[in-house]
Amino acid sequence: MPSTLVKICGLSTPEALTAAVQAGASHVGLVHFAKSPRHLSLANAARLRDLVPPAVKVVLLMVNPSPALLAEAVREVRPDVVQFHGSEMPETLARFRAETGTEAWRALGVRDANSLADAERFHGAADMLLFDAPASGLPGGNGTRFDWDLLRAYKAPTPWGLAGGLTPSNVAEAIRLTGAPLVDTSSGVESAPGIKDVDRIAAFCKAAQTA
Repeated sequence: MPSTLVKICGLSTPEALTAAVQAGASHVGLVHFAKSPRHLSLANAARLRDLVPPAVKVVLLMVNPSPALLAEAVREVRPDVVQFHGSEMPETLARFRAETGTEAWRALGVRDANSLADAERFHGAADMLLFDAPASGLPGGNGTRFDWDLLRAYKAPTPWGLAGGLTPSNVAEAIRLTGAPLVDTSSGVESAPGIKDVDRIAAFCKAAQTA
C-alpha cells in the first residue's frame, strides 16, 4: 500500500522548503494571504517555487482572490495546485480548472456530518477536498482539529485530504482513524506562528509515511 501523501503548508524560507522536500513531502504549500503570518508576496512565492523539484507539487493557498489576482498569481508563481481557502463556489473552481489547466483544491471546515454532506456540491468541480477545522481567526493554520471520527466511513468520488491540528505526535493516529490519503500540516510543525521547525517537519513526514 502506498504511503500517505504529505503536504507541508505555510513554508516561507528556502531552509524550511528544503527540509520538507528532503523529508519526503509530496506537496509544499505557499500562502498568499496578507492576514496570515505565513504570507508571501507573489515574487517571494515564485522564488521559493523555483527551488522545488519536479517530483514535488507546489500548492498556492489563496482566500477569495479576485479574478485578476488569481490570474497574476498563476502566471507569476506557476503552481501545480491552487488551494481555495475562502468562500469560493464550485462554479469558480470549475471555471478556473477549465481556463488554466491547474488543479483546484477546496478547503472546507468540518463541524459535523452535515459539513461532509455539503461537500458533495464540489464533486466534479474540485480536484481535491481538504477537510479542516472550522475557521476561527484565520481560514486555516490555527492548530485546531475537528472530530476525526466523522471521517471513519467517509466515501466520496472526489479525492480528499485531512488538515487541522495535525502534529508529529498525532498524525499517525489520524491516518489510522480516517484512512486519509493525504495529510496537511502548517502550525503543527512550527516553533512560533509562521516559523517552521525543520526537525518537526522531518518527524511529521516520517510519522505520516510509516503510519
